[in-house]
Amino acid sequence: MRRRPAVVLFALFLAALAAAIVYDLGRHDHPRVEPPSARATPTPARAGPAEPEAGEGLAVGVTEFNPNLVAPAELKPLAEPWHGVREQLARIQPDFFRLVIDWAAVQPTAEAPANMDVPQGGCMRRLGPCLGWGGVREQLRALAARQREGGWKTLVVVTSTPDWAASPPSGCERDRAIPRARPPRADTLAAYRALVSAVLAAASQEGARLTYWSPWNEPNHPAFISPQRSECDPASPSLAPAAYAQLATALQAALDEAPGEQRLVIGELAGLPRSTRYVTSVPDFIAALPRELVCASTVWSQHAYIGGEDPVEPAAQALAAFGCPRPHTIWITETGVGPAPEDLSAGGSIADARAGCRALHAQLVRWWRDPRVTVAIQYTVREDDKFPVGLVSTDLTEPRPALKVWTAWGAGRDPSSPPPPSACRT
Repeated sequence: MRRRPAVVLFALFLAALAAAIVYDLGRHDHPRVEPPSARATPTPARAGPAEPEAGEGLAVGVTEFNPNLVAPAELKPLAEPWHGVREQLARIQPDFFRLVIDWAAVQPTAEAPANMDVPQGGCMRRLGPCLGWGGVREQLRALAARQREGGWKTLVVVTSTPDWAASPPSGCERDRAIPRARPPRADTLAAYRALVSAVLAAASQEGARLTYWSPWNEPNHPAFISPQRSECDPASPSLAPAAYAQLATALQAALDEAPGEQRLVIGELAGLPRSTRYVTSVPDFIAALPRELVCASTVWSQHAYIGGEDPVEPAAQALAAFGCPRPHTIWITETGVGPAPEDLSAGGSIADARAGCRALHAQLVRWWRDPRVTVAIQYTVREDDKFPVGLVSTDLTEPRPALKVWTAWGAGRDPSSPPPPSACRT
C-alpha cells in the first residue's frame, strides 16, 4: 500500500508527457477554420514572423476595400460574379494585406467617437454591381478568417481628415482642394489617437491581428496633405513633412498604449520623382523628416506604379543619409499597371494590357533581385474606374492579365524562391 502513491505519480507523469507531445505536434498544423456560429469568441490570429529581411526575394500582397471579396466562403456565401472574384483573390494567397482606414467616413462629427460599424454600399462610387458591408468591423472579421488560414499580415494605413478636424485653407493650394485633404489640426490629434485605439479594439474583438501601421496615405501629394508649401514656388520649403511627423508621433503614442505588438511603418509616399509647387518629391520629403522619426522604424513604405520612374534608389539614398543604426527595408505598398492618370499614380499610363502585364512581371523581377525591396502590394483587386490598375474590371466580369502575374508570384510560393516564369501571353 505504501508504493501506491509512487505508481500514481508515475502514471500522472506519463499522461502529462503524452499530452505535451500531442500539443507539440499539433501546434505545427494550421488551426481549423470553423463557422462563426461555432465560436463564442473569435480566435486571435497566430503571430506572424517579423518583417521580411533584406536579400533576394519578394513577398506579395493586395489592397482591397470590399470585405465580401476577402471573406472565405464558409464565413459568407456569395452569388456570382462576387464569388468567382473572391476565389481568384484567394488563389493569390497574399502574404500581406493593406487595410485603408478612412477617418472621415467613420467619424463624420466630432461629437461622436469613430464608428467601426458604419455601413458601406459596396458600389464603385455609383457603379455596380453593389454588395454592401457593415463597416470596418466586417472588414476585420473577414481579415481575421483569412489570417487563421495563414498569411495576410496586415498593414493599416489611415487617410482622409474629417471636415471638423481639418486645418483651415492656407498656402499654395490647388483650386479643387477640400477639407479632407488638409492635415488635422494639432488639437484634433487626440481624436486621431482615439481612432487608432478604436480600430485596434475592434480587431481584438474580431480576432484580427494588425501588426503594421502607417500614419497617413501619400503625405507628399496634395490630395492627402494640402498645402504642400506656403508659397507657389518649388523652392519654398515643404510643409508636409512636419504635418506627417505630427501624425506619426500621435500614431506611435497610440500604439505604445495599446496591448499587443504593433510596429510603425513610415513613408507611404507617392512615387513622385520631382518637386513642384503642389507636390514634394520622395527625396525632398525624406530629407525634411526628423531623424528620430526616420530611425524609429526599419521599414519604409513606398508607392511605385509600373511605367514610371522607380523611386527605390532615391528613397534608399535619402534614408541612408540619416545614418540610422539599422538600415531600412523598402515595401512597395501600392503598385499596379494600367491606363491610370499620371498625376495620380506617378506611373506611366500603359493602355495595352499585354504590354502592361509584361512590364509588371519585369518590375517584380527587378524588385525580387533588389535586396532592399522585400514586399510588393497590388492596388487593388476590383478596379477603380477612375484609377484603372485593378486585377478585375469594375463590373467584376473581366480578369486583367495582371491577375495571372500576381497569382504566379503568390499561390503559397516562398518569397525567397526564384521568380516564377512570366504568366503573360506574348
